[in-house]
Amino acid sequence: MLNRILSGDTPRSRVLAVVLVAIFVGLALAPFLFPGVKALNVAAKVLVFVVLVAGFDLLLGYTGIVSFAHTMFFGIGAYGIAIATTRLGATWSALAVGLGGALAVSLVLSLAVGLFSLRVRAIFFAMITLAVASAFQTLASQLSDITGGEDGLTFKVPAILSPAFEFAEEPFLGVSLDGRLLCYYLLFVLAVALVLAVLRIVNSPFGRVLQAIRENEFRAEAIGYRVVVYRTLASVLSALVACIAGAMLALWLRYNGPDTSLSFEIMLDVLLIVVIGGMGTVYGAVIGSALFVVAQSYLQDLLRLGSEAASGLPWLAALLSPDRWLLWLGVLFVLSVYYFPTGIVGRLRAGAAR
Repeated sequence: MLNRILSGDTPRSRVLAVVLVAIFVGLALAPFLFPGVKALNVAAKVLVFVVLVAGFDLLLGYTGIVSFAHTMFFGIGAYGIAIATTRLGATWSALAVGLGGALAVSLVLSLAVGLFSLRVRAIFFAMITLAVASAFQTLASQLSDITGGEDGLTFKVPAILSPAFEFAEEPFLGVSLDGRLLCYYLLFVLAVALVLAVLRIVNSPFGRVLQAIRENEFRAEAIGYRVVVYRTLASVLSALVACIAGAMLALWLRYNGPDTSLSFEIMLDVLLIVVIGGMGTVYGAVIGSALFVVAQSYLQDLLRLGSEAASGLPWLAALLSPDRWLLWLGVLFVLSVYYFPTGIVGRLRAGAAR
């Protein structure tokens, strides 16, 4: 039964299976295991990045396409929710219209980018997608009447998803049963469903063809597969998944702006997570997202504790200063790439095979 749910793509490593189960349980029970606003925000961000990175891994890991336009579709999904609820009100129908419109725009744009750009060499395709993403970010910043410009859009969600809506007067296990909790579990269900859907795609005959194109596109073309068609379909599917991830982020934050969903830093984070987790493994998106987001969120706190503990050694306290958290994050990334060249998932599977 589990093998069928996972589309035949089992972890193939006991350690990997334990880690995945721990992450699943941790995210499922995050509101109760890790009480507090910051912990819940971190858990929600992990869910969003799991979906975003899984969609990008479908494009990079399974097709071998490097695209810098992934965050553009992420932003389209977020702006779809923000604009629709701002114009139509905080209703479920507004959310449906916003998500539907964002998916339609993402479909058209990804299809256009795919058809016009995927015939060129990989590096030129990457540059084209970078140019398109930069142009879209500039456009979103300038169309202030629609997108709110640099200030972005703050909006309301349906009352049942707002913190003010309480299902019970008494807390359960110290946690308030309110709309914020329901919103988190809505994101959790969406993330699990989308990861399983991506697993189904990459383990289908369509996914096998994508992997064949990644390994040798000339041979795949000689066999009879239309490489451009398959690559375009992969680009479209990846864009739609990213769009839904953007909608999830906007729904959680109840705000969206250019720096929130269209920043190039998000694209860099996605690339780092794919490399850390392991390209061509959907499970890598789960593990990489959890590790990266938690490290990004709590590394400063850990460094602050270390700096205070090393107060007797001024040079060590200065080295462990919270202001240097980006330096230490970079060191952790270099070490992870050095010791896990095929990603964490690849290393664990290779160890299990031996």
